[in-house]
Formats: sequence, structure tokens, C-alpha cells
Amino acid sequence: MRDMADETVSIDKIDREILSILQTDGRIAWQTLGDRVHLSPNAVAERVRRLTRTDVIKGFRAEINQAALGRTLEAVIDARMPHTQGFDDAVMKRDDVLWAAHVTGESDVTLAVACNGTAGLDALLKWLQREGATETHTDVVLSKIR
Repeated sequence: MRDMADETVSIDKIDREILSILQTDGRIAWQTLGDRVHLSPNAVAERVRRLTRTDVIKGFRAEINQAALGRTLEAVIDARMPHTQGFDDAVMKRDDVLWAAHVTGESDVTLAVACNGTAGLDALLKWLQREGATETHTDVVLSKIR
């Protein structure tokens, strides 16, 4: 697979509409998607294949109901800590970290997490300290907009 990081892919209004629909329903049938963008199922399928081949679409994922897994508390954590590959590798193994990013500004790392209540959040914050976090700021998610 070639690296598309430095290349810009040309997409049109229909491609953008397809992407918008796929973001909310990645399992939509070609026929239904075609009806919504006024194209045949084959034409839509070819566009999706092209968007996937050019790395505009990076994959299709399941949206997990975290509460059904007992993870009833979601939060965003900003942490100050030195960057190490060991931390990056460790965070990738944690089921309670939904995503993590190196960021600019006051913190070095931002994590979105889903924990088993306050006890799970407390355990995760203690883990961050053991991994080298010198300071954390936690915002609990009350409700999601998108």
C-alpha cells in the first residue's frame, strides 16, 4: 500500500455525501446508498472502493456501546508526560482507552476513556502516574453531541 500522507485526493460533492452517510451507517446497502445519492449500486460501490483504495476511507468499524460492557463513565484526560514509545505501546493495549493523541498546548497527551465507574477512572489515573504523568486534568463526559 502506498503512503497517501502527502497526497491530496480529489473528491466531488457526491463523494462527500457518500462519506457523510457512511460515517453514520457504515453497513448501509449499496442499493440504499445509491438511492440516497442518486446513483446505481454499482456506481456507488466503485466510488467507495476508490475512496478506500486512495485511503480516504481508512476502514469500517463497529460502534461499541461502552455501558453494555460495564464502562459507564466516559472522560477526556489531558496529561503532562514525557513522550516515550513504551507509553504509546502500553496505551494501545488498554481496552479502556478509546483513543489517545499527542497534542500541543498545556498537555502532552489527550486520552478519551471509558471506565468501569469512578473506581475504573481512579485506576486509570494511577496507571498514568506510574507511566510518568506529572499532571492530569480530567473532564467527565455528561452527554455526547456526536
